[in-house]
Order: sequence, then C-alpha cells, then structure tokens
Amino acid sequence: MTKTPIYQTHDPLGQIEIYEENGVRHLNFGSFAMQSAVGLNHSNQLHFAYTQTMMGALLFQDIADDDILLMGLGGGSMAKYFFDHFPLCRIEAIEYRQVVAQIAYDYFDLPRDSRLNVVIDDAAHYARERGVMQREFYRLIMLDLFDSEGIAPSLFSETFLTQCQSMLKKDGILVVNLWNNKAQFEQLFVWLGSLFQAKLLFLPVHGMVNTIGFFFHEDTPLYSRKTLQKRAIQLEKKYQLPFKRYLKEFIAYNPNFIDNVTSA
Repeated sequence: MTKTPIYQTHDPLGQIEIYEENGVRHLNFGSFAMQSAVGLNHSNQLHFAYTQTMMGALLFQDIADDDILLMGLGGGSMAKYFFDHFPLCRIEAIEYRQVVAQIAYDYFDLPRDSRLNVVIDDAAHYARERGVMQREFYRLIMLDLFDSEGIAPSLFSETFLTQCQSMLKKDGILVVNLWNNKAQFEQLFVWLGSLFQAKLLFLPVHGMVNTIGFFFHEDTPLYSRKTLQKRAIQLEKKYQLPFKRYLKEFIAYNPNFIDNVTSA
C-alpha cells in the first residue's frame, strides 16, 4: 500500500512526520523505528506488538482506582488504552516534546480529560522532582523512552531508575521497553536486577528487536501459576491480547527468575 503523508513538522530535536498506510496512522521521528500507530477504525486498541506485550503486567495486577505513570507519550496509544479500558484509573504521561503532545491530541485522538494528565518535561527531571514528592504513589510505571537513536539517555542511568522505583508503590510493577542493544541491556539488567532484588521477568516481542522487562517491587506477592493460568484465559477474552502465550513465555524465557515471582 502507498504511504499517504498527513502532516510533517520539526522542532529542535528533529523531524516529526505522520502518514497513513493500510488503514493505520503512523508517527515517526525520522528514524527506522516507528513511534506510534493507531488503526483508523480501532483507535482504542494497541497496534504494535511491543505495546501489547507491555500489557503483560495485567497478568499480575488488577487495575482499578489506581494511578499509572507513563514515561514517553508518543502518539498516546498506551495512555488512550488505559483511559478507555480502565475507567477508574488516573494516568500521568510524561513527554519531553511539546509538539509531540499536541500531535497526540490533534492526530491520534488523545482525550482531554482530568483523568489523563500530560506533563511536558524531561523524564529524568520529572523523576528527580517527583521521586521525593510522590514516593510510593504509582501502582504501575511504564517506561517507553526512545529518541531517534534508540533508548533515550535519560533512561540509561541508575539514578533515574532508582527514582522511578521510589515513585512505585511497594506492591507495584515497573515495565520497561528495551532494545536488544547488548551492552545497554546488560547494564540495565545489573542496575534493575539489584534494585528489585531479582524479582524480574523478561518477554521478547514477537517480530521486533524489543524485549520488555517487568520488575516487581518488594511487596508484590508470589503469584500462583494456576491462578495466573485462569487469569490469562479471562484477560484474553476481555482484551483480545494473547495473555495465555505471555504466561507460557514468562515461564519459558525466565528459568532463573520465574520462581522469584511465581509459585508452582
């Protein structure tokens, strides 16, 4: 299918373009990596496999009247997903580029609502400021911090990750979108493994170079695998995402860590 250009602009950080292809609207920052995509007829669904995989956290947490922090807005697909599917939750989304946030509102149907607060700030600055004021505030924190070169520099810092952990409730989960850059991955593994005392799981993203890391704070329970199997069936029916596969792969890909998070 032919790409149809919709909008193009730039800011001091570079080019931003929107185009449509095969019924899907895409946001791109001038690199090979797509930043966001929404189906024109299904704008409240997650288009990318990596954002779907990040929802694997729902296997371990019921989201109700909870606060969720999203670091990295892009086109706002995850923010909109939580907004639409979890009507009691409150979402705070951090985006460094003002023009990107405006594009999310104008071209990707991001809602303007009191439950969804978009903050224009650098993620590292936000974590540094709020890590003190909002200790143990968020039930779920998702990091999706990419620039045109890959993982953003603000993510690649032990100090930043420690500040993110301080904002997480003691029974909360931190979810991180990682690229398979071996050196970066190994360093992040060391930092996060230590911070979360090896209560962690990884899921590779089918058809992409991403891996999603799930990091469980100290008061998360030891989850029964039988209970998780039942929950996966229920979630798959409700959200039309492959939770049964996610559970199987959590077990298969994490032989050294699965017993830190689940019980037989």
